[in-house]
Parts: sequence; structure tokens; C-alpha cells
Amino acid sequence: MAYSIKECFYTLQGEGARTGRAAVFCRFSGCNLWSGREQDRGAAVCDFCDTDFRGTNGSGGGRFDTAAALAAHVASFWRPESAAELGVRPYLVCTGGEPLLQLDLALIDALHANGFEIAVETNGTLPVPAGVDWTCVSPKADADLTQTSGDELKLVFPQPLAPPERFAGLDFRHRFLQPLDGPALAAHTAAAIAYCKAHPRWRLGLQTHKIIGIR
Repeated sequence: MAYSIKECFYTLQGEGARTGRAAVFCRFSGCNLWSGREQDRGAAVCDFCDTDFRGTNGSGGGRFDTAAALAAHVASFWRPESAAELGVRPYLVCTGGEPLLQLDLALIDALHANGFEIAVETNGTLPVPAGVDWTCVSPKADADLTQTSGDELKLVFPQPLAPPERFAGLDFRHRFLQPLDGPALAAHTAAAIAYCKAHPRWRLGLQTHKIIGIR
């Protein structure tokens, strides 16, 4: 299959259990919970997304006709600067939009052949393919979850249709409440702090890339 990529870049992971880790981010175009068009936002299942995932015109974006071509493109962004660091396994975060609309076994195999450890950030409505090394699920509103286990559950908070209690029985190693960004961020952060203090199974998740001003 061909792959549509909005953007690809090298940065530090800004959220969750692997915050601070050097990573290539590959943002896949398209999502199954919002078209990405502002005129459709009000009727979308996920109406608070702050990411541009439409098209292929971002930095490092494009269309790739084969898994091997996309894997080689992704590998070109990994930039360790010293010989000693060449022993560090390259880390890739597949994000979107919804990456599982496109991430398939052929691409997973091609990325592994290029040495990558593969992480995926998904809304959980589609099953994660075999071979993905790290799974982060971020539920949205009342969308049905197909992927109910993984490494990391990242819940944007508050969401009236997605209270933390709804996910109590799911099998995840790490659980984060991430305050909903926007004009009410301070109030959302205070509410998330209070919830984590009352329910210590959850940890506060911050978008550190926004705080320190990196991509």
C-alpha cells in the first residue's frame, strides 16, 4: 500500500512514560474520529484535537509507494552525533491523526529492518498490529475501544464522555491524566492534580514539549 505522511521530524518525546527520550516522529495523515476540517469539528467524536494531520505538505511529509521507501525516509531523520551513541536503538513514534489507519505489517517489518523500536500513539479504536514495541492508547469521548491493553494509557482530562473510571479495568502498565489544553488549561491541570492525588493509580501527564518550546 501507499502511505500518506503529514510530517516527519527528530525531537524529544514530550509526553508520557518516555518523556525526554530522543525520537523520530512520523505523523500519519488522516483520522477516523475527525476529518481535520474546522467546519467538521463540532460534530466530531474528538472535537479538541490541536494537531494538523491533513495532507502531506508538512516538513518531512509526502506520499510513499512502498514500506521500504517510507522506512528509509524515517531512518534519514535519526541523528546520533557520536560513535558511542550509535549503539542506542533508534526510536520511532508513529502518531497522527490515527496512525493505525495505515501502519501495517509490511511497514513494521521494514522499520524493524532499519533498526527501529516502534511506538504507536493511537485512539484505541483499531487493533495494534503485531510487532509494535510500545503501545500508547489515548481514548476519545465515547468512541469504542478495540485496543484495551498496552504499555501506556494517556487520557486527556476532563472529557465528560470519557471519565477515568470507565477505564479502570483495562490492562496498562502506566496511566496518565493529561490536562486538556486551551483557555481553561490551568483549571484542567488543577482538576487533574486533584484526581491523581485522590486516585494514585493515575499519574499527572504534562506536555513538556509545549512547556519548553520544542516540537
